[in-house]
Amino acid sequence: MNVVVCAKQIPDPAEPGKLEADNTLDRSGKLILDESDSYGVEMALQLVDAAGGGEVTLVSMAPNGETGGLRTALAMGADKAILVSDDALSGAGALDTAKVLAAAIKRAEPDLVLAGTESSDGYTGTVPEQIAALLGVSSITFAKHIEIDGETVKVHRQTEAGYDEVETTLPAVVSVTAGVVEPRYPSFKGIMAAKSKPVEQLTLADLGIDPSTVGAAGAGQEIVSVEDAPEREAGEIIEDDGEGHARIVAFLENLKVI
Repeated sequence: MNVVVCAKQIPDPAEPGKLEADNTLDRSGKLILDESDSYGVEMALQLVDAAGGGEVTLVSMAPNGETGGLRTALAMGADKAILVSDDALSGAGALDTAKVLAAAIKRAEPDLVLAGTESSDGYTGTVPEQIAALLGVSSITFAKHIEIDGETVKVHRQTEAGYDEVETTLPAVVSVTAGVVEPRYPSFKGIMAAKSKPVEQLTLADLGIDPSTVGAAGAGQEIVSVEDAPEREAGEIIEDDGEGHARIVAFLENLKVI
């Protein structure tokens, strides 16, 4: 059982974010593994164990050859990683990212591709489905439970009312929710072992992708401005003089809440 996990490396959310001159997120510093993707890593490890063998390959796209977040996932137990790093990818949109990741994933020839539902620094929620379309395989989203039965993947797909039981043939792309599993903490032994695990670094040329079709040059979009969110205005205080409930109802009706 060979599983690929899309592992995004992001600026530490605990630190104030900075923007580049073109209003894109500054990713020049140390990057960490996106928490949403740690669930995919853990799920992949459990599926490989349940299958009795195989390997977990991480696929990532990051600037400056950054591997900090990948080393965390390797310390959790992943076997190897593929990192695409190219200056031409600066300013890449969701579809650009999907094109690059799909090309890298093809090299690994996986049975299953796992990804987070959406990244913590982008929130488009579209990349897993775009990858599936580019690979020409099925896609299942919002998985809260995954089982492999021969050549079939069976998923409990989370919904507002509970979950749907969905299945498709392998290979496939499945995006997982935060509650699918509890990610393990890297052990000291795992951290030491991660230092020697292979990370294949590729450029766009290695993937046969024309730089003019991705990144800022091919994104087809740009961020023209970024503004601070408006400060929250003071709310209305209603003191109960016996008719407080009526005033609250009138207030909610004015907001069209009721």
